[in-house]
Amino acid sequence: MMIGSGVLIIIFLVLYLILQPGQNTRDFDIASAPINYDQPLHAIHEMDEPGQPKKAIPFLPKDGPQPMILIPVTSYDFGQVGATEVVTHDFVIANIGEAPLTISRAYTSCGCTTADFTSTVIPPGEKAMVTIRFDAGFHDVRGQVVRRYLVIESNDPANSELRIYIQAAVQPS
Repeated sequence: MMIGSGVLIIIFLVLYLILQPGQNTRDFDIASAPINYDQPLHAIHEMDEPGQPKKAIPFLPKDGPQPMILIPVTSYDFGQVGATEVVTHDFVIANIGEAPLTISRAYTSCGCTTADFTSTVIPPGEKAMVTIRFDAGFHDVRGQVVRRYLVIESNDPANSELRIYIQAAVQPS
């Protein structure tokens, strides 16, 4: 019996993820992890200033314990929304690593989208919530399917920049 190359790749990736030391997420119970409310953050659309260097992420020393970010769900489709409707959705950000996870910067792809974090510092074994807010009436996007995102920069050396996507089909009127 021949196995297709696509199936072999998927099997390899699953085994790779399962067998990585310190990266097994099966033991992390996201539902019972406490929510951290230490240092909230409000993220908006930011424009980088031309000619200005991007701020460096403060990583921890490589030879010590490291944070590991886990965002179980990275997209959400609001479906049909009214032309001036404001909708929100909550996402979980967990730290399954061995050192505090620090969100050093977060920003959205458009002014119609904002995000509120319960905390920017997440201790090992804990989680934070982020509520993404989409305002369909911010500018005229009637009759369009709109896809926006939130960029999260953290001190996880393996995933220092992640995105969460939202989508909405804005009604014509």
